[in-house]
This record gives sequence, C-alpha cells and structure tokens, in this order.
Amino acid sequence: MTALPLLLLLNFVGLMAVILLLWRLSVAVRDVSFIDAFWAFGMVLLAAGALVQTGANGVHGMALVLLTALWGLRLAGHLFLRWRRSGEDPRYEMIMARTMEAKGWSWPQTALVTVFLTQAPLLFITCLPAQIGIWASAADPGSVLSPLGWLGIVAALGGIAFESIGDAQLDAFRADPANKGRVLDTGLWRYTRHPNYFGDALTWWGLWLIAADTGHPAALASVVGPLFLTFTLTRWSGKALLEKGLHRTRPGYAEYVQRTSGFIPWPPKAR
Repeated sequence: MTALPLLLLLNFVGLMAVILLLWRLSVAVRDVSFIDAFWAFGMVLLAAGALVQTGANGVHGMALVLLTALWGLRLAGHLFLRWRRSGEDPRYEMIMARTMEAKGWSWPQTALVTVFLTQAPLLFITCLPAQIGIWASAADPGSVLSPLGWLGIVAALGGIAFESIGDAQLDAFRADPANKGRVLDTGLWRYTRHPNYFGDALTWWGLWLIAADTGHPAALASVVGPLFLTFTLTRWSGKALLEKGLHRTRPGYAEYVQRTSGFIPWPPKAR
C-alpha cells in the first residue's frame, strides 16, 4: 500500500495540475467564479485518488468515499448550474478588482495568485479527513464501525440533507420575481442565516468522526480539516464576506440578523 506521505504528495500534485488547467480556462472566459463548484468536486477527486492508491479495503474507507462523493457531486452540480445561470459572482469580481488595483497585477496573474493558488491548498487541507481516513482504513481492512463511526455517518448524511434542503429553498425563493430584494426567512432559513454553510461543516465533522473511528493517530490529526473549514465558513471567506454585501443590498437584512442564528440552527428570537 502507498505510504501516507507519498499518497498525499501524489494527490496534491494531481490537484495542482487540475487547478492550473482551470486557471487557463478562467483566463479564456474571464471569470473565476466556477472555482466554487470545483471546491466540492476537487474533494471528490482527492478521495478518488486515495481510493485508487490504497484500494480502500475497509468499511471506513468505503463510507468516506461514498459520502464524500455524495456531498461533493451534489454540491458541485448545484454551484456549477448556479454559475451558468447567474454569471460572475460579485464577491470574486470585487476581490479581483481590488487586488489588481492594489498590486498592479494583470487579470491572469491576479486570478492565479489570489484565487487558484490560494484555493488549492485550502481545499487539500479541508479534505484531509477523507484522504487520511481512506488510507487508515486500508491499513486495517478488518476494522468495523464503532458507535463513533456510525455517529459520523449520521452527521455527514444529516449535513448533506440540511444543505440540500437549504439550497432548494433558496433556489425556489429566488425563482419568484416577487421576492427580489427580500430576505428569505422561512424554512431552514428561519433557524440559521446559512443552512448551506452549516450543512457543509456538519458533513465534514461527520467525515472526520468516521476517519477518527479508525483509531490511527494521523486520522485523528486530520481534525485540522473540519476546524479550518468551520473557521473559513464562519470567520473568513464565507459568512463574513457574504453578509457584508447582503447588508448593502437587502433592506431587511439587519433585522434578520438580529433575530436569526448566524450558523448553528436555533429558534429565532422574538421580534
């Protein structure tokens, strides 16, 4: 079986090769927004890379492969169709314009350094529970799922379902022209301002629990993946950046923020 450092190295090299191809595509279409769809699909590729290198002989490995694929393919398809429907994401447009002005870089250089070369290592780190868990499972193919592993499966499936329902509710809301400029505060969006982000985090905490259930120290250390993802979604490029724009474009958003949980689902405060 491939040694863990070699497996991670080969996966990273393969990821970088795909990232550079996508950068060239972004230069051709003058838009980097599709990187969001690849964020999810890239993790499916990394899990597949670990599977190919190890054979994933073990129940933990197969659970990680299947759940990563279910999460990643659904989300990648959703984000790709949204990009095709809506065009360039204003957040990326703002980041690109600001960086080009501050650094004096060309559009291709800005896209490469600010978006693609930044996304690749972050994607790789987030996906460590799947990659290392698959490897650890193959190292001990006779292991069985304990209650911790089953809890991870339930959490991952719950996260996928939560995110999928939230995305479907948002799509239906946006499809009605009468809702233009309004704030979605029904369904799952009544209990959290970001059902999709919460679903992402819950999924990857669940995948880490499955990896941790193998008992391998490296799998336990892969907790850096969900920790980093949760920080990203709540404090860095997810919730914080998105809400900055929503406060400007949605008149009722400030009131919505006052009564609705920012991340973990919770009953809204009384008005």
